[in-house]
Amino acid sequence: MPHRDNTTAVASVSAASVHVPGRGKERSPGEMPGYVAERAPAGLARHAGFTLMEVMIVVAIIAILAAVALPAYQDAVTKTWRNKAAACLTEMAQSMERRFTGNMSYEGLAAADELPPNTCTQDDGMAQRYDFSFAADPTRTAFTLQAVPQGVQAERDAECGTLTIDQSGNRGVSTERAVALCW
Repeated sequence: MPHRDNTTAVASVSAASVHVPGRGKERSPGEMPGYVAERAPAGLARHAGFTLMEVMIVVAIIAILAAVALPAYQDAVTKTWRNKAAACLTEMAQSMERRFTGNMSYEGLAAADELPPNTCTQDDGMAQRYDFSFAADPTRTAFTLQAVPQGVQAERDAECGTLTIDQSGNRGVSTERAVALCW
């Protein structure tokens, strides 16, 4: 039986563990006597890290996601402020109805610059987004409240514009868009 040199066979094996005949246990190549680890050729040392191309691909993917996500986020914020303004108008209309119940008239109770008391018109920066007022002085039997978008809200919410509500609960917008889409 010819004698076989184990070191030659082991140096070419790249498996995680190797069974060495006659030893009874598996060993990794680094535990075997005579094993020489492979080395990179001179000048081509192995470095851990990312190539410029990989980094550029990641940056491009992030830019594409941001280009899609940012407008969607701004739309959601605009709709949220609009919904808050609509809720404020509804609260103010309910306050006017309570006044009417006690006095049987809307007029004289709230001049054009005196709105029903309501904290939602000043909460969370609402005053920078919407200006709340009466569309005209309330009469004995009618009123119309409005929320006019201001600043950034006016720029981003041109589709709905000014929101209105009257004594009957009729809702309106100052644009051609369907009221149901804005309220």
